[in-house]
Amino acid sequence: MPGHKGFVLWFTGLSGAGKSTLANKLVAEFQTRGYNVELLDGDEVRTNLSKGLGFSKEDRDTNIRRIGWVARVLARNGVIAITAAISPYAEIRNEIRADVEKEGRAAFVEAFACAPLEALIERDVKGLYKKALAGEIANFTGVSDPYEAPEKPEFVAYTSEETVEQSAERLLAYLQEQGLIFQETA
Repeated sequence: MPGHKGFVLWFTGLSGAGKSTLANKLVAEFQTRGYNVELLDGDEVRTNLSKGLGFSKEDRDTNIRRIGWVARVLARNGVIAITAAISPYAEIRNEIRADVEKEGRAAFVEAFACAPLEALIERDVKGLYKKALAGEIANFTGVSDPYEAPEKPEFVAYTSEETVEQSAERLLAYLQEQGLIFQETA
């Protein structure tokens, strides 16, 4: 027994909210424990699996569906599939959840990396939010393109109020309570 069940851990949140940072922290922890884990990072998927897609709603939906399909296949085969993509539209996230749950072979856990826009602007080293707010970048999620925050995520990481370690610790406790990962024995 690898110490865990296969499941999809779906991080969503605005650019710079801490999705990838928290996902990478969990991947490292799971690897230390010897768990089967894969990270599907939004930027990497766009480069390797969704090359050529733009940022229209249709292209964003296609990209997220691709991530969801890969995550579902991994999870049903006993892997912890962690995604870290903005995934701005609730309808597509809910569609992916339904696909995972319909199979009945893996759980779907939505984790919302939540931070106010002011905090995201402050930590944005590339200045993308300032450019988007000035109208220099079109279709920027959360500024000139919509982001639909989850209404009932299983987990919320308050990334402007707690450290990555605190968020990860709370999330690990949640996953253990849900029976998705198991207590480490000495």
